[in-house]
Amino acid sequence: MINKKILVVDDETTLCDTLRFNLELEGYEVDTAYSAEEALAMDLSVYALVLLDVMMGEISGWQMARIMKGNPRLAGIPIIFCTAKDSEDDMVAGLDLGADDYISKPYSIRNVVARVRSVLRRASSGASVQQAGPGDDNCLITYEGLTLNSALKRCTVDGTEVRLPRKEFEMLWLMLSHRGKIFSREEFLKKIWPEEIVVVERVVDVNITRLRSKLGQYGRMIVTRSGYGYGWQD
Repeated sequence: MINKKILVVDDETTLCDTLRFNLELEGYEVDTAYSAEEALAMDLSVYALVLLDVMMGEISGWQMARIMKGNPRLAGIPIIFCTAKDSEDDMVAGLDLGADDYISKPYSIRNVVARVRSVLRRASSGASVQQAGPGDDNCLITYEGLTLNSALKRCTVDGTEVRLPRKEFEMLWLMLSHRGKIFSREEFLKKIWPEEIVVVERVVDVNITRLRSKLGQYGRMIVTRSGYGYGWQD
């Protein structure tokens, strides 16, 4: 028994029931909510993953994701958007909100189950890192007044904490771990996003832009090499 609890949030009841049935066959414990309002009235902290539609009622999936990511108790819960909004801009917007994956409707149940397994596997791996003590040398990377703590998933700039979504944190950690190396967009996608998930290259550019704006004076250390990619240069 996998014993992971998943919440499916979608205003299409038939789709909710279909996803619940198939995910339960895989050994997951699954609850459903037919609106973001209903979901937000539940204790979301008990779930290992939320499958979330975008276009729903008065509170959209975008809004629900923002609410979750703004709550320290819920911010670490992985979110997969399952939606008919399938443009590149929609996908970028969803991933930029901190979602772990973005699946466009119509989709196959087999594909959804594979994505769920992948995201939960990644989340479990991250949880094992968090158990390491902050005194572990491998948990900290520093550059002058910039510090990353992988155990606490915490970034500080000159003593002030800067909140970074998971993907931004992982990209920054990768660049600081390999100062002087230029990573192509393809390398970022392969290392930060699972290989089986289709993510457009523009997502890398969006996250780099946001990182630069959040890191203050250190943002200028993230350099662009036209035609190649990005990296951290002292």
